[in-house]
Amino acid sequence: MKPISKLAAVAVAGAAAAALSALPASAATAGAWPGPAPAVFVQTDNAAGNTIVAYTPTASGGLQQLGSYPTGGDGGATMGSVVDHLSSQGSLAFDRQAGLLYAVNAGSNTITVFRVLGDTLIRSQVIGSGGQFPVSIAVHGSQVFVLNAWGGASVAGFVQAGGHLIPMPSWTRNLGLGTSSATVFTGTPGQIGFTPGGSQLVVTTKNATNSVDVFRDFPFGPSAVPAVTSLPGTIPFGFTFDRYGHLALAETGTGAVATFAIASDGALTQLGSAVTGQAATCWITVAPQGTLYASNAGSATESTLSTEPDGAITQLGTTPTDPGTTDAAVSSDGQYLYVQAGGPGDVDAYRIGPGGSLTQTGSVTVPGAVGGEGIAAS
Repeated sequence: MKPISKLAAVAVAGAAAAALSALPASAATAGAWPGPAPAVFVQTDNAAGNTIVAYTPTASGGLQQLGSYPTGGDGGATMGSVVDHLSSQGSLAFDRQAGLLYAVNAGSNTITVFRVLGDTLIRSQVIGSGGQFPVSIAVHGSQVFVLNAWGGASVAGFVQAGGHLIPMPSWTRNLGLGTSSATVFTGTPGQIGFTPGGSQLVVTTKNATNSVDVFRDFPFGPSAVPAVTSLPGTIPFGFTFDRYGHLALAETGTGAVATFAIASDGALTQLGSAVTGQAATCWITVAPQGTLYASNAGSATESTLSTEPDGAITQLGTTPTDPGTTDAAVSSDGQYLYVQAGGPGDVDAYRIGPGGSLTQTGSVTVPGAVGGEGIAAS
């Protein structure tokens, strides 16, 4: 991609901002999730045609399928993957404020944008991801960033306006990881995400460099280079942020969850760590009440953890799941945890009890979703 001058970058960004501000209020919020009907969206990542399957929670805590929505693109698989073909977290992102759902089509190098109307999806756009093999999406306000895993790996930026994405070429950042279609699944980047305030953009590289890269985010795109914190041997994979704003990171290489403070310059300082005692601790999510849940693909379990204001972290328990535990999502009311199981292509539902305890309430098989990743709850 040819470089764009700073003046041109400002012009492009200004045009995007003008397009957004020029929209009437009804257009800017068209498709916004109206509530109150909750829904769970699951991505199949099927190479023959990626699909989002929509479910509604039942009165007993299970899931009932409502609809199936083709993305208009194909799924993909990283080299050597079995239960986690994308080998990433955050491949399906729900933007509650805008009422939009974003899905990656790794096999087509595209992103699909859906308008969310309760438990119904309306496909509004399929657009190039700005790189090769998109695996993770981050959203903050009108800014959307996509993590592309192949072609050396890259971060591509977009502005969302009226339910459509506008590419911002000057926001592209090449990560220089040397990844390609021949790179094994542990060597591709794992996730992209914003810090809670949206001022920084975080990327995990897994075993490519065993580092966490942090870009400062400005109105006209991310900083030219990230602050890089090396974490040798840890294989940093999925992450979230705890109730205190600490980075909570799943470290696959050590089978642990660690907490970090992120400084204004992007440097990480470790605060705490807890070994799960499980195999392939890769994905992590947080409940509204603050409990952390880490998925252990190799052990088919879910680890429950808690954190303290100083970053100390404690494991509270372990719950069995179906084989190949991968990504997970918590309902917006904090009452249920939904866990993908890539082995059979299932989603297991759990009621969240006192102290974050989990009680299974149901399980559904998602059509065509063996090895698939990507789940979001409205």
